[in-house]
Amino acid sequence: MMSNFDSAAFLAFCSGRPGVYRMFDAQAKLLYVGKAKNLKKRLASYFRKTGLAPKTAALVARIAQVETTITANETEALLLEQTLIKQWRPPYNILLRDDKSYPYVFLSSGDFPRLSIHRGSKKEPGRYFGPYPSAGAIRESLGLLQKAFFVRQCEDSFYRNRTRPCLQYQIKRCKAPCVALVDREEYAEDVRHSVMFLEGRSNALAEELSRSMEEAALSLNFERAAEIRDQIALLRRVQDQQSMEGGTGNVDVVSATVSPGGACVHLITVRGGRVLGSKNFFPQVAIEESTSEVLQAFLEQYYLGAADRDLPSELIVNVVHEDFATLISAIVELRGVELSITHRVRGTRARWQQLALTNAEQALAARLANRQHLAARFQALAEALELDEPPMRLECFDISHSSGEATVASCVVFGPEGPLKSDYRRYNIEGVTAGDDYAAMHQALSRRFRKAAEGEGKLPDVLLVDGGKGQLNMAREVLQELAVPELILLGVAKGVTRKPGLETLYLNDAEHEFTLPGDSPALHLIQQVRDEAHRFAITGHRARRGKARNTSTLEDVPGIGPKRRRELLKHFGGLQELSRASLEEIAKAPGISKKLAESIYAALHSE
Repeated sequence: MMSNFDSAAFLAFCSGRPGVYRMFDAQAKLLYVGKAKNLKKRLASYFRKTGLAPKTAALVARIAQVETTITANETEALLLEQTLIKQWRPPYNILLRDDKSYPYVFLSSGDFPRLSIHRGSKKEPGRYFGPYPSAGAIRESLGLLQKAFFVRQCEDSFYRNRTRPCLQYQIKRCKAPCVALVDREEYAEDVRHSVMFLEGRSNALAEELSRSMEEAALSLNFERAAEIRDQIALLRRVQDQQSMEGGTGNVDVVSATVSPGGACVHLITVRGGRVLGSKNFFPQVAIEESTSEVLQAFLEQYYLGAADRDLPSELIVNVVHEDFATLISAIVELRGVELSITHRVRGTRARWQQLALTNAEQALAARLANRQHLAARFQALAEALELDEPPMRLECFDISHSSGEATVASCVVFGPEGPLKSDYRRYNIEGVTAGDDYAAMHQALSRRFRKAAEGEGKLPDVLLVDGGKGQLNMAREVLQELAVPELILLGVAKGVTRKPGLETLYLNDAEHEFTLPGDSPALHLIQQVRDEAHRFAITGHRARRGKARNTSTLEDVPGIGPKRRRELLKHFGGLQELSRASLEEIAKAPGISKKLAESIYAALHSE
């Protein structure tokens, strides 16, 4: 349904210059704010007759008025757009719902300064280190510093009123400056070492401490040498955990991922080459659907939306967007800080990039698996299928094979509380023509529902079949042959473009064909269950094929002969452990170069 807005008359007088546009509904409520290099061309794209995404069509259907503001260039348009989004928070924009200030480590002034967590304005005299992604990341650093250098962390009011040392002194976490058990020079040296650590100069600090340890040992002060040894051990431990093998610079690593039902952006903060921590963001996704658009919207709001936000010198991202150059210009104009955005990285930076993406994917998967979230999706599915109540059990079948080899069918089960993995089943398909998915589906469904027809096991409320009319008809035939009580059948076929969000659905038979909006929670549930069935089928197929081939995956790798293969399997304790090893671990095996390790890793993780 299109709106009554006269787009032709509006576009006839619309400017082709850069600027910002605002869309309102009939009640003058702001729906969406956008920027454009050419306002006329950008706005005309909303009002074409075909080709609109479902979310865009939903927005256009509500438009009653459009206002524009011309700017001198794209950079000004971006700055204005972000100001309006932050002020009005339109429902169809990607919204970053996190306005909390980030915490810092604060080192107070005075003869015996304290270390503490600080949020808010930086008015107190002293030094501020950070920002850190969370208070937990700061507590980890402060805990290490307290063990290594004994700088006090107590409140000033507590410190001034002490007449004897507190428990922190007894457990060797403080030198009790409150009762003058340490002189200013020694305490100042501990503070200087703490500052070196917070500035990211851990390597220089470790070298300095090593020299001090040698001097103490030569002076026969073995007790002091042992203390310094423990400090160095603590530093090395945190370097192993946080520096990620020698990274350098002030970097923010930002990765975005999008799947049906949501998006997640994961931010890793690196200062002085040391990873301070990370944080997940779940922006509200409306019109923008691609990963690059979600990432661009996040970067604009995050780095332009807070004037006091600490800026790195480099951003590492997992996808590129055509407006990155405009974003950089806007940051320079607004903050006067040069910043680069990098996508292709190697070494430590590549590991940071992959870590951020992995965390984003896992965080989004966990969020989508949330029970409350799932219950809402089951309710939406009931409404979409016009059921009296939400289904309590969904089953979905899928087929996986490689050119007909090692065909495996999967059955996954979902309830309102999530996947019921104890009820998952796999079926090794035998005796059918290679590549005949219909016959494979017939065999799997027959084996599953033959026991149900005999009164064994539970029946699903809705049976999902991954495929179009053919697979749906096959499922109907099986249920009729076995005289299984009538089930709700739902065929899930990929659309012409085979893109998620454009699936065609068939309810019970091929005559009842329908689609759901791309942002429908019911469709997201269907996609989630189907994708899980696909994953479970592929996993089973690979295991069956691998068992049949035994160790042929290594035999196919150039440069791996029988002797080297035996040594490699001996080193890792078998093919299973080798398959679990990372690329770096394989490269550390005797006689394996980095290039050969890459070939082995690729062969073990192909398809």
